[in-house]
Amino acid sequence: MFGFGRVRLAQEEKISLIANLKTMLSAGIPISETVDSLLAEAKGNQRKILLSLREDISAGKQISDSFSRYPYTFDKVTVSLIKAAEEAGTLEETLYDLQGNIKKEMEFIDGVKSAMFYPIVVMIVFIGVLLGMLLFVIPRISTVFTRLNVTLPMATKALIFTSNALTGNWQIVLGIVALLVMIIFVLYQTKREFILQIAFSFPGVSKLIREIDITRFSRSLHLLLSSGIPITTSLELAQEVILKKEVRDLVDQAREQAVAGHPFSHGLQSKQNIIPGIMIKLMEVGEKSGTLEEAMQNVSENMDYKVSKSVKKMTAMLEPLLLVFVGLAVGGMMMAIIAPIYGLIGSVGAR
Repeated sequence: MFGFGRVRLAQEEKISLIANLKTMLSAGIPISETVDSLLAEAKGNQRKILLSLREDISAGKQISDSFSRYPYTFDKVTVSLIKAAEEAGTLEETLYDLQGNIKKEMEFIDGVKSAMFYPIVVMIVFIGVLLGMLLFVIPRISTVFTRLNVTLPMATKALIFTSNALTGNWQIVLGIVALLVMIIFVLYQTKREFILQIAFSFPGVSKLIREIDITRFSRSLHLLLSSGIPITTSLELAQEVILKKEVRDLVDQAREQAVAGHPFSHGLQSKQNIIPGIMIKLMEVGEKSGTLEEAMQNVSENMDYKVSKSVKKMTAMLEPLLLVFVGLAVGGMMMAIIAPIYGLIGSVGAR
């Protein structure tokens, strides 16, 4: 009825929903009245979720049961936290922690996106300039060269050939591009794990994604442990936020150590190049002292700072490299156009 499954909320909408639930429940307003009040101004997917929540509450179900129907909005970590809070009677506190966690996650992702904004804009401008030259400049110049029967360098011939292919067979080119986009989309939907692992294997990107995984994992584990969820279950749920397979496999080894009754930090030591040694030491000390949730919070804050530095460093290196690449590419195209003109002028002057 309400379109379960693929319903999504933007991070801002999710924060707003959780914050409103927390505020009204903390004020002593019953959950059914809270949902009715929120429905008065809710729109779009948020309204769908609230309508579903109202129906589930009327049927005697819990909030976590209702949220679990929307995996694209509420991941397993969020659902498990709310379920544990409902059983422990600490729902307001957990909603407050969730609100803060989502804010940190949003700020974290926004920081990465803003750092990558400039390189992306440079590449878009470059592609626009390239297409403009191939579609409008090269066809006119190639007509002049053809009429004058000028001997052209290989680079100029390659530009003219590419331009002719785009302008003379644009329907075919457009069809090929559309087909490629469709194939990539289907592969991403069916082989998402495989595609992501290939993308994450590039130098520089691999290390950054690994650091992002450790940050998100430690932040989620801190929340789960603070809610009283057992370490083995917490480790299993925290795996859901990890992108790289090697990090996920390592956490799975740590969970097996915890199931066997050993400190889970021992499982993280099998590949020290994945988890920094200082982070493992913090976890080990936290396990021994019974303050593992605080240790995981320290790890997440440390890694958050480290990722920010890594992103800034990468973009600082990428920006001049992109400018050099764009300059060389555009300059090379201009030389391929100008060289035959200079040759033509030289031959006319010699005569």
